[in-house]
Amino acid sequence: MRVLIVDDDPKLRDYVRAGLTESGFVCESAGDAEAALETLRNDVRGFDVILLDVMLPAMTGWDLLEKVREVGRETPVMFVTARDTVEERVKGLKLGAEDYIIKPFAFSELLARIEVVVRRRKSLPPIEVRDVRLDLVSRAAYRNGSKIDLSPREFDLLLALVRAEGRTLSRADLLRDVWGFEREPETNLVDVHIGRLRRKLDRHGPALISTVRGEGYRIQGAE
Repeated sequence: MRVLIVDDDPKLRDYVRAGLTESGFVCESAGDAEAALETLRNDVRGFDVILLDVMLPAMTGWDLLEKVREVGRETPVMFVTARDTVEERVKGLKLGAEDYIIKPFAFSELLARIEVVVRRRKSLPPIEVRDVRLDLVSRAAYRNGSKIDLSPREFDLLLALVRAEGRTLSRADLLRDVWGFEREPETNLVDVHIGRLRRKLDRHGPALISTVRGEGYRIQGAE
């Protein structure tokens, strides 16, 4: 398995890299967010997991995770950080991280968690509702057998609606679950992304996402 280690502490990078290499992993490392993005841009083989610190120079690990998803990289991310409050752990997980490990840590625990994350990601079954199929491993969406070209954020939005199983999700629900906002800001982010998602989905079938006036959005006929 291939691992990308992103941390500004060279001693920790060397420690983790040495341990993982000895365990049979192939490792690359980066000391900041820009170096990590450059590595990902130039990589053609793909990484099985990214180990990511929160406190990095110039750009936080949270910001880096969002940028990684924006460029279409769906590699599992595990935060490895000294930031240990419940709010910070929750934020990392809501942004899409698979796990959150607090420094200092036992290397055996890190190794076990990496193996669990990779195994879990590779064994995730697809989700199907009506004529839509979501592949959680490749993060690809299909409708009536046709692949729908969705951005990472659009995929997350559709996934949240599908997982709701016909329940109405408010804008605040979606801002929290898809964007990680704890408080509802003055923004039309949800409406803009719903509009884009509808246009893409409705090319391949009847209207799928319903607006519940004054409440939010839901998948039609998913109860």
